[in-house]
Amino acid sequence: MHRLKRLPQLMQSLKARLIISAMLLILVLLPIVGLTLNDAFKLQVKSASVKELKAYVYSILAVTEVDNQQLLMPEVLVENQFNVIQSGLYALITVPVKSTEDLANNSAQVDAPRINATEINSAQKVAWRSNSLLGIDLTSAITTAIHSGPVFPQPSKGQGEFSEIELNNEPHLVYGFSVSFETQQIDSQGNEQMQRFPITVYIIKDQSDYLQQVNEFNQQLWRWLLLLMLALLTIQILWLWWTLKPLTRLQNELAAIESGKADQVKGSYPTELNAVAKQLNTLLNTEQNQRKRYRNALADLAHSLKTPLAVIQSQKDLNQQSIEQVSHINRIIGHQLKRAQSAAGSAWHLGIEVVEVSDKLVRNLPKIYCSPAINITEDIDRSAVFKGDGSDLTEMLGNLLDNACKAASSQVVLRVKSTSTHLLIDIEDDGAGINTELHSQILERGFRADTYNQGHGIGLAIVRDLVDSYQGELQIGRSQQLGGAKFQLSFKH
Repeated sequence: MHRLKRLPQLMQSLKARLIISAMLLILVLLPIVGLTLNDAFKLQVKSASVKELKAYVYSILAVTEVDNQQLLMPEVLVENQFNVIQSGLYALITVPVKSTEDLANNSAQVDAPRINATEINSAQKVAWRSNSLLGIDLTSAITTAIHSGPVFPQPSKGQGEFSEIELNNEPHLVYGFSVSFETQQIDSQGNEQMQRFPITVYIIKDQSDYLQQVNEFNQQLWRWLLLLMLALLTIQILWLWWTLKPLTRLQNELAAIESGKADQVKGSYPTELNAVAKQLNTLLNTEQNQRKRYRNALADLAHSLKTPLAVIQSQKDLNQQSIEQVSHINRIIGHQLKRAQSAAGSAWHLGIEVVEVSDKLVRNLPKIYCSPAINITEDIDRSAVFKGDGSDLTEMLGNLLDNACKAASSQVVLRVKSTSTHLLIDIEDDGAGINTELHSQILERGFRADTYNQGHGIGLAIVRDLVDSYQGELQIGRSQQLGGAKFQLSFKH
């Protein structure tokens, strides 16, 4: 069932489609070619056999004589196989039977060794057969042919017909050819009359040679077709690998760009893909330049706003409420600038290993929170990659670890796990935790940053907005191990 579920996914691959179509073409086309060649060879061999049997018919007719309406045949034939008992090549001559009385008369007139009165059918009887047929139950073969068909062929005068029968439970080829001899005969009144003596010559040949040729050809044919099939499959796979190699290289370059290891497509590609690579590089350059301009403009805006605010804060006649409001404006400006500078939405081609950010934070935070000493423990998948901007990851981890260190008594744990579909980041502390009723309020989209407690709320607001911009999830709970708060970040790959 698992393989059946993977089949539709496999068919989404262009490479898999091409390989499967090539295999189907070879596996269907070559057997059809083999069957066609096999049938053609059988027809060719059978045609050659028919020609051979025709030649034997002519050799029999050459020594056949008719005298006074009697068939005369030599004791020994030129073709030696007709003289050897059960040699596999047999000759048979039949004459028409006009009546039962005529059959009996002919049986009495003709030499017994050369005439057999066995009936082939209701209109034919065996008038002569070769010595090679001695010991063969011809009656059984004829009876089988009559009942199971086809019977001995009965060609018209001057025509030949081809058929198959069984002798001694072995398949045999039969070729029949009908002729008519004309003889002069003097009647009772002394007048000469021309009388016809029709006969049918049958040549019967064992099919063993024919079948052997067909079997040998079949073995050779399917052996070479199998080798050809394997060779074509190998060539097809190598050819497809060579043809699709640029696509694989482009896929690898895009993966490198996505993971942050490269910033452009640098490979050389065929004409069809070269235009795509150039357009992609243009898109990347445009996006990077635009993001740089946005950040520079926001930085300039921040400086231009902070300077007047600093001047206002320096005024001595400001009351405490005004000072607090100016400080609050400073925090809001910082928060909104962080949101605007986030690279989310264009982060598909960005990437950074989590350990590059987490190691720096874990080294530096204990120096800040040294009294009381905070111990930060790492449990990190060293290969985990955050698909986004490094500064955004630093902002999220920095704020969460900073809050955890503020709330912790002595212990903070950072866990990072990468699965096939998600990047999971857990930050836990052994502090007092967060009240359950506040969990949903903190995660509500309408819960503004200025409602957080100073020192905690603004940082968590930044984290929440950054997580949302990356279509991630932020969950708050209680640590089962340490007993304090637990923040979990989840991002899809």
